[in-house]
Amino acid sequence: MWQPEEPLLWQGDLKICAEDIAYIRSFVKRYPRLSRTEVIYTLCEHLLWLAPGGGPKYDAGTKLLGRLEQAGEICLPALQEKFRPQPGGAPRARTLIEPVAAGEPVRGTLAQLGPVRLRLLEEAHEQAQCNAYLASFHPLGYFKPFGYWARYRIEAAGLGLGYLLVSGPAKRIQARDCWIGWSDQQRRHNLPWVVNNNRFLIFPWVSVEHLASHVLGQLARQLAQDWQARWGFAPLLLESFVDPAHYRGTCYRAAGWQLLGHTSGEGLARPGKEYRSSPKLIFVKPLQRQFRQRLCSDQLQRRHEP
Repeated sequence: MWQPEEPLLWQGDLKICAEDIAYIRSFVKRYPRLSRTEVIYTLCEHLLWLAPGGGPKYDAGTKLLGRLEQAGEICLPALQEKFRPQPGGAPRARTLIEPVAAGEPVRGTLAQLGPVRLRLLEEAHEQAQCNAYLASFHPLGYFKPFGYWARYRIEAAGLGLGYLLVSGPAKRIQARDCWIGWSDQQRRHNLPWVVNNNRFLIFPWVSVEHLASHVLGQLARQLAQDWQARWGFAPLLLESFVDPAHYRGTCYRAAGWQLLGHTSGEGLARPGKEYRSSPKLIFVKPLQRQFRQRLCSDQLQRRHEP
């Protein structure tokens, strides 16, 4: 078995260490129903095997994971030939989404709009509709989340105003992890109690001042209860990443989220070759007063597996 002191394994621009291999083993064991393709795409996202544009390095990830499997380090799901993606292709879940049309303009103030509601989506057709709108109108498009997740429709006065998708957190972010103060072992065990604001979409035809910050504040107030009902445990911290080249994160600041700084912007590299991706602003929002004490604990109550 791979030992922590042994050299890293490389595949092109990708690198892997003993901790990553342990994470891959636990991920495959936790989600046995995922296809091989779904596992590879998800691990590319979780382990930050990404191109500078943000897309997953599927081909390099496939080769690296294949080398680990041949070495007896991991066991991947059997490959289903009919679902094998073409080189450079996108996940099957994304290509099946039909584009949707823009709606009628919505303008005014929050007071004129009336009570805003975040409705947790339970029905499959409503979740599919959420995916379609994210794919059509969110700058990052839509990628299928795995593990713990929830989709919300933003509504007011019978109108749809946008969607929220929350899911699993970034595996390792230096600024966040230093701010929390947890050990590597605590991070590996307690990471599911951190939830990522994966996608946040206010429809481009909706122009209502302060709507975005109002929605983020409401998400922080109701997420723990919704998560408890769906997954059997309540998260302790929300995180989100904002590209400063396009946004300033004003709505997060207005909603009381804390700016921790930037991601490093350093891409994965091999000796003699490296690249940089776009640094992102890191925002966090504690959901409980004792969040840090609990995240740094070795005794968080065991959660239900999805």
